[in-house]
Order: sequence, then structure tokens, then C-alpha cells
Amino acid sequence: MTALFALATSLLWGLADFGGGLLTRRTPALTVVVVSQLIAAVVLGAVVVATGGWSEAGPRLWFAVAAGLVGPVALLCFYKALALGPMGVVSPLGTVGVAVPVGVGLLLGERPGLMQFAGIAVAVLGVALAGGPQLRGAPVQRQAILLTLIAAFGFGTVFALIAEASTTVTGLFLALFVQRVVNVAAGGLALYASVRRGGTALPVAGFPWHSLPALAFVGLADVAANGTYVVAAQHGPVTVAAVLASLYPVVTALAARGFLSERLRAVQAAGAGLALMGTLLLATG
Repeated sequence: MTALFALATSLLWGLADFGGGLLTRRTPALTVVVVSQLIAAVVLGAVVVATGGWSEAGPRLWFAVAAGLVGPVALLCFYKALALGPMGVVSPLGTVGVAVPVGVGLLLGERPGLMQFAGIAVAVLGVALAGGPQLRGAPVQRQAILLTLIAAFGFGTVFALIAEASTTVTGLFLALFVQRVVNVAAGGLALYASVRRGGTALPVAGFPWHSLPALAFVGLADVAANGTYVVAAQHGPVTVAAVLASLYPVVTALAARGFLSERLRAVQAAGAGLALMGTLLLATG
């Protein structure tokens, strides 16, 4: 069950990143984040009311609040690092954040077997290579590396925090709702500050109403990914769940290949193969 739900997390996050990347080509990234998360918050709010999730309110929700604060900061750092580039270095470097939930699992006493340790190593290497690391070319700015590492460990921290935010299904709905509300509030403040500094919140043509279904998909896929990750982490080793859930860059690369006809570089194809091999080792170990 852990492997199944963790792989579902990778699929959902990978597709959400792919959709978000397409949307940010025409709409400011912060606007995409705020609108997609707002849609997700509205849907989750309705689910919480329908399931009586408010009864699950308790101290654990502070984990969701923390995840909601850390997430937007990590995302903004990641977008800034991608802008500084080169993306061929930034993207695979962002996967080091998996060290956070894996480290938490080890501190809590999890001890994966030899086969699983091998699977973790192979899968992480595969994900890094699947990002198409740029080994030659333009130099990398120190600021880009610093921002990427902040983003990576921020994403890893969200992994660890959201896994602790609930113990029941209805509690999970409430935790995800709280996380989204905080995401929207933090992202909205950042967007407001950006506009005050002269930035833009909307494309020249105005709000892209035709993109609303895509924005909804990105927000809801992200929520679903958080939910499947929590289930995976609660039903098996966090070390295994975190690594399998971190395979989403492979999904994004394959989606770009399938929908945009982007050709995979040899190193990316090799990385995808290693990620699959690591997945099999983890699932059978």
C-alpha cells in the first residue's frame, strides 16, 4: 500500500508541475499558485463541511499551518532559482530535499533493509539524472544554488510536516484545508508585495478565464498528492514513501515528452530507467 500511494503521489505531483509550468508561460507564477490553491481550498472546505472534519481540530493542525507557511516560500525560491538558471542544474538539485523526510524516518527508528537502502540510492540518483543535469556550459550563480537548496529542503520539510498533521481521513481533509488556506494567505501577501514593487499579477489580456479548468486541475492534483503521500507515510516506512513520492520529476519529463514532443536527453532516459529500477527495489524490499 505504501508503494502504491507514494507512486500515486509522484504521478499527481508530476502532472501538477507540468500543468503549472505550462500555465506560468502566460500567467505570472504567483498568480498561478494563488488561484490554483484558492480553488483547492474552496473544494476542500466543502469536503470538510460535508464530512464533519471540524470535529478533528486539535494541536496537530499546527503541523498543517507550518506546512502552509513553508510551502510558498520554498516554491518562490525554486521559481527564482529556475529564473537564474541554468535549469539543467537547478531542477535535479531540487531533489535533495528528500533527505528531510528520510532523515526524520531514520530518527524515528525506521531501519530499511539492505535492498531498500539500495533502492533509495538508485531511485534518488535516477531522479537527479532524469532532470537532465547540465555538466557543461554556463556557470551557476551561487545565489541560484542557495535558493535551490532552500527550496529543496523546504519541500522536504512540507513532506515531513503534512505527514504529522492528521491521523484520520476526516482529519486529513481538515489538515489539507488549513494548509491550503495558509498557502493562499501567504501567496496572496507575496503577490500583493510584488505588485506594490511594480510586478504584474495578470497577463496583458486580463484574467485568463479559459485557463480556469487547468488551474483547478493543478490545485486539486497538488491536494490529492499531499493526501496520498500522508496515507503512504502512515501505512509504511517514511523513508520508502518519501523516496517513491519524489519520483515526480520523471513524470513531468515524460509528460513533456508525450504532450509537447520534447525529446529526452540520453542522461534523462538513463535517469528514468534508474528511477524505475530503484522503485522496483523499494517495492520488493
